[in-house]
Amino acid sequence: MRRKAWFLGKAVLIIAAVALAAGAVMLLWNSVVTTALTGAHALDYVHALGLLILCRLLLGGFRGRAFGYRRGHWEKWQAMTPEEREALSQRWQGCGRPRGQNERS
Repeated sequence: MRRKAWFLGKAVLIIAAVALAAGAVMLLWNSVVTTALTGAHALDYVHALGLLILCRLLLGGFRGRAFGYRRGHWEKWQAMTPEEREALSQRWQGCGRPRGQNERS
């Protein structure tokens, strides 16, 4: 019984989060895009939900790693020896910089 209540609560939270995200997409689209682009029409709620789903499918997918994803990385980092941490830091040094600028000045 307790597991069913947990599952139902989680489903309600997911539905509420999707509903709020669709509302945010609708508000942002109607306030930004309609003023920035001539000829753009305002969205209603159903079309905003469709746009949100389309963007998730095309750009992000539905991997389901939103909440517990970083926790696993932190646990791996905590389990590393100082030498392993230094090697990883050296390997990731310069990430996010344009090519040719990976060396420290």
